[in-house]
Amino acid sequence: MINASVVGYGFAGRSFHSYLIGLAEGLNLYAISTRDPERRANAEKERKVKTYPDIDELLKDDNVDLVVIATPHDTHADLAIKSMDAGKHVVVDKAMCMTVAEADEMINASKRNDVMLSIFQNRRWDGGYLTVKKVIEDGLLGDVFLIQTTILGYGKPRSWRGVKAQVGGQIYDWGAHLVDQALRLVPSEVDTVFCDTHHRKWDIDIESHLNTIIRFKNGMSYGIELSNICRIKKPRWFVLGDNGTLIKYGLDPQEPAMIKGNIDAAQEDPDNRAKVVTEVDGEVKEMVLDTIPGNWKAYYQNISDVLNKGAELAVKPEEVRENMRLIEAVIKSAETGKSVKMDSM
Repeated sequence: MINASVVGYGFAGRSFHSYLIGLAEGLNLYAISTRDPERRANAEKERKVKTYPDIDELLKDDNVDLVVIATPHDTHADLAIKSMDAGKHVVVDKAMCMTVAEADEMINASKRNDVMLSIFQNRRWDGGYLTVKKVIEDGLLGDVFLIQTTILGYGKPRSWRGVKAQVGGQIYDWGAHLVDQALRLVPSEVDTVFCDTHHRKWDIDIESHLNTIIRFKNGMSYGIELSNICRIKKPRWFVLGDNGTLIKYGLDPQEPAMIKGNIDAAQEDPDNRAKVVTEVDGEVKEMVLDTIPGNWKAYYQNISDVLNKGAELAVKPEEVRENMRLIEAVIKSAETGKSVKMDSM
């Protein structure tokens, strides 16, 4: 049994990590570390675990095997390296860190201490992503040349998520998932990146709207659009191939179900199922596809299997380092207003 401890008991630490760790066979939620006395009290009441006022006290506990970092993005690298240097295995919430240089330092710390490092890219197990991936792999759309993904909403980001020094911007937040999905979906290296941003409405220093176009070396165009100033939703997925088109609305239903305490009760609105128009045996057909069920529980079960059984790590830090290279290119393009060649990054 691996004793896991979570650093940070905000939304991610409380509703995601603490909950999902508790569902994984072979993992034991052992402790929570948070500087907030009220959150420590809530953790003790809700999770029946030990609590610590800071990570330094937590790391002194020899019973801690795995440390999960669920804090603002700008703290991820330092806290992860400190934990690994203390001999602990580490999971870091997305985004992995703020720069490629930090990612390299984290990977080096994992290797020199012979401990596991992984990043919580749970949306590799989103039902929508899994469905789109299967449709593309099955050739239902023919040769796919355009994928567009969006996360759009209206509202001022709260707390540290509206502070650029801490969050990095939208491409580090929800965007970290979309970047990860892009690099998993397209079997090619990135050629160029262009990003356009707008700063409006909110008195914060992160962008209100971000639109980036990733051009892969195989000719694929991949769009990522993020907004906190949009009142009407666009499709979550829009995919074009030379033989067919896919459109899908809506977010994975696991999060609201998980917050209510039962992720297995997640049910998608049938209207959000993927719609495909394509040619089959010479005839154009329109079809509605059942969504492949998502499974966020698979992430921590894999972590348990790695540490208890020697299984292969599902989310490797070297993969997510490539995410950080792409994120850095997005930021550089937004700052310069020019396309960025990935070979130069």
